[in-house]
Amino acid sequence: MNKAMSPNLAERLDGVDAAKVVDLPQTAQAQIKAQPKAHAAGDEIVGLPGTLLDGSSQAGTQTLLRGLAILEAAAAGVRDLRSFGAVLGTTRSTTHRLVSSLVQARYLRQVQGGYLLGPKLIELGTIALEQMPLTAVARTHLEALANATLDTIHLGVRDGDDVLYIDKIPGQRGLEMRSRVGHRMPLASTGIGKAMMLDLAPQSWRDLFEASRRTLAGVSFRPDHSLDPDTFLKRMATYSAGGYTFDLEENEISIRCVAAPVRDASGAIVAALSVASTIPYMPLERMDELIPVVQREARAISQELGWRAPQPATRRIRR
Repeated sequence: MNKAMSPNLAERLDGVDAAKVVDLPQTAQAQIKAQPKAHAAGDEIVGLPGTLLDGSSQAGTQTLLRGLAILEAAAAGVRDLRSFGAVLGTTRSTTHRLVSSLVQARYLRQVQGGYLLGPKLIELGTIALEQMPLTAVARTHLEALANATLDTIHLGVRDGDDVLYIDKIPGQRGLEMRSRVGHRMPLASTGIGKAMMLDLAPQSWRDLFEASRRTLAGVSFRPDHSLDPDTFLKRMATYSAGGYTFDLEENEISIRCVAAPVRDASGAIVAALSVASTIPYMPLERMDELIPVVQREARAISQELGWRAPQPATRRIRR
């Protein structure tokens, strides 16, 4: 499974307070009000957004959360009705009703052997990316970096202990990496993730390093796990002083990358970008050469977000 389902979502399915959990946009609220009222508290309305809501506020919220839990489970690799029911703790008939409504609304699609995420989510995801100013601001600079290096370019933001990839331009060397838009990886195991850790305290570096090791302990691929905490902290200190980071096969075998942070108007790191390729195209000498190239584009994005480089203090000459 590529992504674990949020652990607290399925646990909150029963007895939730609708006013505290759900805050739907007004357009969705209007559509919900337009739906016919259910005859009984447990009768779910068919059609979205009413698909995931019923006549009572609390029961409607519970149904909505169950629908969202099904989508998260499908994203995590769950495929059949029995498994969905096990995740939700619902009967087969309730599970079938929810899944059928999601299929009807194109949030799921039925295939041989079960269900997969549907095209409606692609539509919504595309709109969500377009509405995120960072991706729009950064795209020109990512393309410039891609044209200059011919390598794979990533843009990512922090999401808890992970980096969330929000844009990617594949390289022009015919190489394929497992990263993709919407993919998450531990911050401390990726160059782009470490770039978003540069302003943190050493103890936070250590904590995120340990979190990364726990996450990667059960994966099928075998990146370089020989890195010890002290070596990691020394590298992070060097990276922090230089304003860049490297990924030296710590996340994916034979893949190296050079990354730099992106800052907003307050000076806080809000994202990072990276250039990645395989070892033959990314020897250490070239990685050093790419540092200023990557930093230049990261600074350009930062400036468009309102960041200004600190000006050196001027010394007054006493006369």
